[in-house]
Formats: sequence, C-alpha cells, structure tokens
Amino acid sequence: MTWPLPAPRLAVVVALAAVVLALLPDLGTVRLGGLAVDGRFVLLNLVLVAAAVLDGLAAPPPGAVAVERQHPRAVTLDQPAAITWEVSSASRRRWGSARRVWLADQLPPSLHAAARRVMVRLPARGSARATVEMRPHRRGRFTPDQLVVRTSGPLGLVHKQRARSLPGSLKVLPPFRSAREAELSLRRARILEVGLRSARGRGGGTEFDSLRELTPDDETRRIDWSATARSSRPIVRTYRAERNQTVLFLLDSGRTMAGRVDGLPRMEYAMDGAMLLAELATGLGDRMGLLAFDLDVTVTIEPSARRSQRAQITERLFDLEPALAESNYRNVVTHVLARYRRRSLLVLATELVPEAVDQFLLPVLPLLIRTHVVVVAAVRDPDLVHWTTNTTADTDGAFLRASAVAALSRREELAARLRAQGAVVIDAEPGRFATALGDAYLDAKAVGRL
Repeated sequence: MTWPLPAPRLAVVVALAAVVLALLPDLGTVRLGGLAVDGRFVLLNLVLVAAAVLDGLAAPPPGAVAVERQHPRAVTLDQPAAITWEVSSASRRRWGSARRVWLADQLPPSLHAAARRVMVRLPARGSARATVEMRPHRRGRFTPDQLVVRTSGPLGLVHKQRARSLPGSLKVLPPFRSAREAELSLRRARILEVGLRSARGRGGGTEFDSLRELTPDDETRRIDWSATARSSRPIVRTYRAERNQTVLFLLDSGRTMAGRVDGLPRMEYAMDGAMLLAELATGLGDRMGLLAFDLDVTVTIEPSARRSQRAQITERLFDLEPALAESNYRNVVTHVLARYRRRSLLVLATELVPEAVDQFLLPVLPLLIRTHVVVVAAVRDPDLVHWTTNTTADTDGAFLRASAVAALSRREELAARLRAQGAVVIDAEPGRFATALGDAYLDAKAVGRL
C-alpha cells in the first residue's frame, strides 16, 4: 500500500503561512473542544490541509509509472560507462501536465555512479529518461534488484512512494592494462618469424622453413652443404618458431595473492599477465590455457589457439577473488601431470613466501620440471626497493630500511633455490611484471625449449 508523505515544499508553505497569519485581520475566536482558538489560525490550517489532500489525490500512484534500467551487459574496471532509467506512464489515467518523478536505485557504492537518485519530469502518457555516468572501482558481478519510485502532485506538497523489484545484472571485467606491451611484443615476435634481425639478437626458431642464399649476417652453422653443392652457391636453412605449442598459466588464488602492491591486489597483476600471454601465444599460433587454484583447482580453461582466448579468460576470471586459505600446490601439480603430458610452458603466478615455497612448492617442483618448462612469477613491492635505498637517519627509517633489506634478501634466496631446481624465476615490479612474462615466453620459444 502506498502512503502519502509530506514534501519539503509543504514545510516551506507552512512557514510562509505563519507570516501570513500575522498580516490577516482579526477574525475573532473559534471554540474547539472548549478551547478558544484564533479564527485566522483555523482558516489557514483548513486551507493547508485541503491543499495537501487535493495535491495528494492528484499525484499519480507510483505503480502507474513504468521504469526500465538500461546499462551495458559488461563494463571494464575503471572505465566510464552510462546507466539510463527509461520512465513512462503505465496507466490509462491522464493527468493534466508533467509530473516530477524521483527514482532511487540500489546501485552498489563500488560502481561509483555520479548519482543514485534522479528526478525526471514525466508528461502525461509520455516518457522521459535520465542518464548518469559510472566508473566501477571493483570487478565482479553486481545485481541491483530494488528501485524506489516517488511521485508528487501538481503543487508538490505531498509525495507518494513505493519500492519495487527491478532485478538487473552487471559484469565488471578486469582491464587489460598491458595491451600496448602485448601488441609491441607480438610485432617483434612476428619479425623474428620472417627471419629479420631482432633487437634481442636471438634466433628465429627451430622448425625448418626454407632455403635461401647466404648473406653476411647469417651464421655458418646454418649452411646446408647438400644444397650448396647442388647450386654451387652458399645456401643456408631458415627456421621459424614452432606452432601449436602449449602455454598453461597456473594462477594462485590463495591468501597471499590478496596482498596489495601499489594499491592493487597481487592477483590483479597476475590476471593482467595471463591476458598478455594469451594475446601473445594465440597471436603466434600457440595454445593458451589457464588453471586457477587455492585449496583445489577452481577454474579450468582448456588450452586453445583461438584469438578469442583472451576474452574467454577475461570472462571466466572477472569475479575471481583470493580465497582466505593457503594454496595447495600438490593438488594443482597432480592435476597438471594427469591432464597435460605434452611438454608445455607452465607459468605459475604466485608470491614468494618462505613458508609456502619451502613446505609446498619446492617439494613438488621437480615433478613438473621433468616434463615441462616452468616459470615461477611473483610481483615485487616497489616500496621494498625504495626503503633499501632510503638514507634517512631517524630510528623509524633505519628500522624500515633493515626490514626491507631482510625481505629482499629472503626473496632473492627463494628465487635462487627455485632456479637451482631448474625453474625460471621472475620477480618484477608491477610495471614490468606482465612484460617480463611475455619475454620469458618468447625466450623459451626462440631457443626451442618447448
């Protein structure tokens, strides 16, 4: 049931009526229940009550207003998007002029909408719309399901209000922060494929492509002596990078990946690295897959060479959050060894924590390295590097510097132990993390380790 509500304008009218009361001529007194009341006071109150009642009766019921919420199905984190409310009259009753309609939507604060309450002027049997901008600051799925509609009469003295169910769904996807780096790396890798010199000075792959005449820049070990003897000119073999190889990204979604670096959880940087690798691998004809795990494997994206694989990874990971539990490396290693027996590049995105590395990762790492090329990648906090070079002389600064030096020493020791087992270790700051993953993939591909 809809009950009338006094509007702020009614309070203003009552205040003005108090001033008018002093200006009216004396109308005598009126006895109400044995009390003598000023006639002017009774007259003004009767007028105000009558105006409020008539205004409330003239106000259209909230149920007579149809509202539709319009927004994109999916938006990208920290990118602007628009949300629109389409308001129309759902009643056959015709009112004389436009009415003001207020909407209060149940939008989560993390969407950072410019306004969650809007007012539109709705003409009789017409429609109107209101649009506001939002800029989501947290990824995931949002399901606003309630909307409050408030209407008013022609005088604006009385409101009618009702809450209604208006379910909706909005996905906020993780941004591809390293899109430019991925494009540059992909161009460079394609230059390598056609046999041009690379700024990194590496070979062009291990799969035979064609024969051509020797040039001054060619290595003598590339000479094909049989073809040289037949043509009486020096002939060399050219090679291209192998295709249809497999890159498997192992995303640690355990407790340690919830730690924040430069204002973002470590998992955000790991997801960005996964998208960069997907763009690179599928662009070069390789297969990219992903496993996310904490206590168990929670997300499985099978390896594929489709160019839409990055979009598939984004779609599957948009609502993944770190679990408040220690990750079980043994489970994910067992899963990988059972399902992926072909030699692959395994990229494990995790955090270099002494307890986790010593107790869980190092014991199972040899099982992976026997078959696969393993890259262990972690995000280094730039504040650690800053405090190791801090030269402040106060006590707090000295303690911070000592702690930072100790923390970096532990990370370097863990990285050295992982390298001794045969893994490639990346411990890069946020701005370099995704690019370092791409370089590690291109290095393994260029020297034929896969």
